[in-house]
Amino acid sequence: MLSSHFLQSVLSFLLVSTLSAASAVPYPRSGSSKPRTVYFELDLTWGPISPDGHTRNGILMNGQFPGPLLELCDGDSVEFLVHNNLPFEETIHFHGIEQKGSPWSDGVPGLSQRGIKSGESFLYKWTAVDQYGTYWYHSHDRNHILDGLYGPILIHPKPDEPTPLRTISKDAKQVFRMQEAEYNPKLVLISDWSHFTSDQFFGIETSVGIDNFCVDSVLINGKGSEYCLPQSEINALTNPLFTSMNVTLTAKGCIPATLPLAQGDFPHDFSKLPPTAFDVCEPSTGPHEIIEVDAADEWVSIDFISTSGINVFTAAIDEHPMWIYSVDGRHITPVLIDAITIANGNRYSAMVKLDKKPGDYTIRMANPGINQLISGFATLRYKGSKNTFKSTPFINYAAVNTTPSVIMFDETTIKPFPPTKPNPTADRTFHLLINRTGATWEWTLSGKESFGLNLEDVTPLLFDPNSSLGKNKNLTITTKMGEWVDIIVQVTFPLQPPHPLHKHSNKGYLIGQGIGAFNWSTTAEALKEIPQSFNLNDPPFRDGYTTLPTSTEPSWTVLRYHVENPGAFLFHCHIQTHLGGGMAVAILDGIDEFPKVPSEYLHGNGITGGHGYGYGSKKQHHY
Repeated sequence: MLSSHFLQSVLSFLLVSTLSAASAVPYPRSGSSKPRTVYFELDLTWGPISPDGHTRNGILMNGQFPGPLLELCDGDSVEFLVHNNLPFEETIHFHGIEQKGSPWSDGVPGLSQRGIKSGESFLYKWTAVDQYGTYWYHSHDRNHILDGLYGPILIHPKPDEPTPLRTISKDAKQVFRMQEAEYNPKLVLISDWSHFTSDQFFGIETSVGIDNFCVDSVLINGKGSEYCLPQSEINALTNPLFTSMNVTLTAKGCIPATLPLAQGDFPHDFSKLPPTAFDVCEPSTGPHEIIEVDAADEWVSIDFISTSGINVFTAAIDEHPMWIYSVDGRHITPVLIDAITIANGNRYSAMVKLDKKPGDYTIRMANPGINQLISGFATLRYKGSKNTFKSTPFINYAAVNTTPSVIMFDETTIKPFPPTKPNPTADRTFHLLINRTGATWEWTLSGKESFGLNLEDVTPLLFDPNSSLGKNKNLTITTKMGEWVDIIVQVTFPLQPPHPLHKHSNKGYLIGQGIGAFNWSTTAEALKEIPQSFNLNDPPFRDGYTTLPTSTEPSWTVLRYHVENPGAFLFHCHIQTHLGGGMAVAILDGIDEFPKVPSEYLHGNGITGGHGYGYGSKKQHHY
């Protein structure tokens, strides 16, 4: 691979063409425009960052954290050039981008590419094919999301894309205002943050032999603080489950690391556990995110993107109900709610009416999970307002609704817009089982074998589908083009959180969920006995599928998708320590029409000889 410095020198003379491309504008709201190629350059470096007031090393993208916005339109092509100046290998995955016809740009080491070595560069090329909405790019190497390698993607819909906003209001002016808001959303990246680097965080897991689920702060657009509540307040907010068990949460609001119910019956060495990992809370004050809105606009679209590495978060804006109108980059029939729980990797677009008394309103992000009592905050500020008053919350610090009238979002209400539904039957069924294997931190998604981090270093499965990984039925599932596939996932281990599963490539339908064992061979068999647990008429259509939490009984989830994009893709839990611990399987989709990998990817870094890309010193595409 070529060094980043050499590439920058060779390509700098084409700066003029870069500036010409960068001056292009998105599709107009009416009419049409030819698809463009959007050039984007990312320089990855390692250095000190202080997102919550505590300084530690992390990943910077073009000198900033989070990374810069990649903005394009449905139908545009992207050339995304990465210079890896980190002291370790790296890859970039484009979360939710289907990579139709470009599986070699999916960014998964060991599946679609080799890792980008330190000092080298890589060019990802893909096209947004019938895709719009919010997405994000992030590291897919080891657990480097925990070091901050992520940034937002916004894809504007085509002018003729059907809109569900008319179901919110029939007034033409209001619809126009909402369309303006959708076109110019306020992006809200939600993440958790640890004062340990990803290597240190995962190292605690493996050396102590635990599931490490305790963090230091919640970041909103890369800004936050570490809050240390009085123990009396922690006790008052503790989940009743632990109160009944006489379990006291730590000063950081965490379940004690030594709790057997949380860690399972595996060997542990708690003498190696750093005090600040679970027990010691060190308050710090970092920057605070302020999202300014203008009441004259009447509406604002708040697009939530969960870049979280560990926790699920419930989001709410004091006194401002939200119309959820898009999920994972696809329109849905709008649903009016007050608070919404957002799992790792998922995206939700919320249309918010700006009709309250001008002032500051708190945006709350609270962890509803039982692993840790933790929250983060930002401010929704009306432009020009000098009013100071205490806004009324919908949720508290523990993500619990403050009054019975608060409407919490129900994922089963997600209905695609325009309507779409899966095939009524499946051609092929795969049974997966989430469980622990040889240690508390070691996981399996297949139920048979762990997808270890060492598999990131093998020859990419896309390059050699007949490799030992490709033939390992415990770790790889294989399909044929045109098939409808059911993936049935069971969670059998007790006291499990929701597992946010993400499927690379095309979206699928979440057709059923339930509590208890799934004792049927196929969905068709289960449908005959428990039809109330399934929806084949208008189920959620998305790329993230969150399992139901377990206490003493198991749970199950069924997704159905159509094989239409041949390639090697990953299906995995988006909790970073669970992915690092092996909760994943590979999918060889369309093995009968498997793609031929272009030579520049098979043997190189995606850059063909003799072709300049016009990046020069321009780091990103501006609109």
